[in-house]
Amino acid sequence: MLKKNIKALLATTALASLGLLAGCGSTPLPPDTGCGVPGGLCAPAAPSASPVPSEPGYTPPPPVEPARTSPVELPPPGDGRPLATDAMPAAGVRIALLLPLQSGTLAQPAEAVRAGFMAAYERDRTGVTVSVIPTGDSAQATLDAYGRAAPHHDIMVGPLARGAVAALATSGAVSRPTIALNHPQLDGPLPRQMLVVGLSLEDEARQVADWAAAEQPGGRALVLTGSAAWQQRLTGAFTARWSQLGLKNSVVDLPSADGYVDGNALAELRARMQADPPQLIFAALDAVQLRQVRSAIGTSLPTYGTASVNPGRDPATQAPELAGVRILDLPWTVQPDHPLVASYPRWGGALDGFDMQRLYALGIDAYRIARELALRPGGAFQLDGVTGRLSIDMGNGAGAPSFRRVETGTVYRDGGTFEAAAFGR
Repeated sequence: MLKKNIKALLATTALASLGLLAGCGSTPLPPDTGCGVPGGLCAPAAPSASPVPSEPGYTPPPPVEPARTSPVELPPPGDGRPLATDAMPAAGVRIALLLPLQSGTLAQPAEAVRAGFMAAYERDRTGVTVSVIPTGDSAQATLDAYGRAAPHHDIMVGPLARGAVAALATSGAVSRPTIALNHPQLDGPLPRQMLVVGLSLEDEARQVADWAAAEQPGGRALVLTGSAAWQQRLTGAFTARWSQLGLKNSVVDLPSADGYVDGNALAELRARMQADPPQLIFAALDAVQLRQVRSAIGTSLPTYGTASVNPGRDPATQAPELAGVRILDLPWTVQPDHPLVASYPRWGGALDGFDMQRLYALGIDAYRIARELALRPGGAFQLDGVTGRLSIDMGNGAGAPSFRRVETGTVYRDGGTFEAAAFGR
């Protein structure tokens, strides 16, 4: 049990560092993944303690090796399009997947991405060779690995850690189409060949604002949040977009301890809403906190949230108090019966949960984007992905690449099911 708890703690630290947390009430990801929420993908990078080549104790990563895979029987593509194998270059396409698999904190999140990437490769591998390139924590080790691999590959996928993506983006070393798996915190433009496809809390919150505004035109929103960094990020993105739409909102911070909202704060919230009822609620909370809130104030008010309020489908996590809540999340987590989603094997790693599932789904779509880039170099295209509807434009070499992901709007129903909403797919 102690060993299992230590592994979970290491995974939590890693996912928070990646900033890739979704806020689903599961164990948070390490900071450099980009998230810092329970269950999602998106927080600031943690300082790296791994030695760089100039320091004692540095061990260079192993040489690039082709991925070892076993052919499996998989169904045809779920989006109904034929494979464009005739358009694949005659020599095939060489893809390098650069992940921190040698990191003490990021190895498990990286393994989830690798597993999803290779699941997509096994399903659609004609004309493609994949090399998995393991790195450690340090940005310098990642840059060195990128520099060694880029001349021998057509498309680079990675890095995963936010700090490593920022280091690569500012290094001047991007020499191939590169699909970054996280959002760097940079003020300047990205390299022209770098496409950022990481999951983003802020994007989710802005999409929820658009959804709520369409369903509740002119409505005044009450934003319920907490003190955690991921909650403040969701709140800031939602309120900024809500104001851009010309709508009004007010924010209430709910103090909590050990994951539970303070009872006095709930009583004050109930009194406030009785005196001045809003038209809707945006919950920058987790599923446990939102259950408490709705138990205290009732369930009649339209309530919106991101993946952070998703209680999941497990019977043990069913939450009747959340019935009717509008939730924006990845198709991978809320539409398992969608033909495309169902065509891929589910993630069954040592550490399960929404965070790892989302990283696994990110790996699937990263491969599909990389393969499509090989077929349409420099062009624009759309994909029906397991992380949402994806729009990619590489700018034809004249402008910066652009990427947009539209996630799926659903309504949570008593009994742990999700009903498709008129937003997203």
